[in-house]
Amino acid sequence: MGTVILHSVASVDGFIADEKDDVGPLHDWYFSGDVPIVEGGSMKISRASADYVKSTWAGLGTIIMGRRLFDQVNGWEGEPPAGDHVVVVSHRPKPEGWHPEASYHFVDDVTAAVAKAKELAGDRDVAVNAGEVGGQILAAGLVDEVAIDVVPVVFGSGRRYFGSVEGQHLLEDPHVVIQGDRVLHLRFKVRR
Repeated sequence: MGTVILHSVASVDGFIADEKDDVGPLHDWYFSGDVPIVEGGSMKISRASADYVKSTWAGLGTIIMGRRLFDQVNGWEGEPPAGDHVVVVSHRPKPEGWHPEASYHFVDDVTAAVAKAKELAGDRDVAVNAGEVGGQILAAGLVDEVAIDVVPVVFGSGRRYFGSVEGQHLLEDPHVVIQGDRVLHLRFKVRR
């Protein structure tokens, strides 16, 4: 069974987007290097970031996202950036006629989302997009690791990495610390 990893790019002050859901400069590092993440792709990052990102993406089987992100990116047009499957947490069904060939599964509960994602991923990892759904999955005790790609910008307000999670959740010291160009990759195991 793979690892459930809560992940996103975030500002230094812990936001994944501003109040209007704009990511601003958070994703600039995806285009600031000379190593393509995927062959022929437009995203090119630094060598240090590439080694980390490529190995992480290669290990992913399923991505869990909330409906807000799904609607914003139109579910990446049915092509997940990594992994083979996507589980969308939503009280609304998949839009009628939306990419019927895509391996996207809509569930209305975070516990069911993690169970479905693990089933689909097999022995590969599950990536949970940060935000409200990610915070709910962390609060439910279903996250094994937290991965944050910290970008040197301060938003001041916006969409929080952990959503509106309440209470304290302890993490181990980071077991991954990689300095890329315009990004710091950090990964923490969740204390049990």
